[in-house]
Amino acid sequence: MKRICVFAGARAGNAPGLQRHATELGRCIAAAGHELVYGGGGTGLMGALADGALAAGGHVTGVIPRALVRREAAHRNLSELRVVGSMHERKAMMSELAAGFIALPGGLGTLEELFEVLTWTQLGLHRKPCGLLNVEGYFDALIAFLDHAVAQGLLDQGNRDLLLVEDRPARLLETLTQASLPSAHRWIGPAQT
Repeated sequence: MKRICVFAGARAGNAPGLQRHATELGRCIAAAGHELVYGGGGTGLMGALADGALAAGGHVTGVIPRALVRREAAHRNLSELRVVGSMHERKAMMSELAAGFIALPGGLGTLEELFEVLTWTQLGLHRKPCGLLNVEGYFDALIAFLDHAVAQGLLDQGNRDLLLVEDRPARLLETLTQASLPSAHRWIGPAQT
């Protein structure tokens, strides 16, 4: 797995441990010999993630829409910064570059990015593993909701299991790199009658 794409918030959040975990994930990615692909921001968890990978000697590619270069304060010390025209182009490029995906805590944009690539996995549009770094209990309610969706019959357990969840950066990276999706994974929709 050469490149790993990480979705993360442009804010630091209120829990003091979030930035530490983001930095640690960046370090782990670089130390394992992987390249980091992320949203290109220099603030919040995005900035901490990139700084961690860069400090460990990693290659970091940021992908940021032109309109967000100032708003998200594009990181100025990356190995490579690709400026694109739109959010759609950003997501398409990050997906094209990456062999797997991880979501750190973040807001609506982070969740939207995660669920889009996870849906693409469910639909068989790619076979790239998707992971969730659940630090400081940030994603506990989201995980419970996904389990609730399974219990309500609106999400298949096999598709729920596509989202790999760990609470330690090194463990999630190991789980992600060892993950194997079925060669003929297909969307599991409504029961056929």
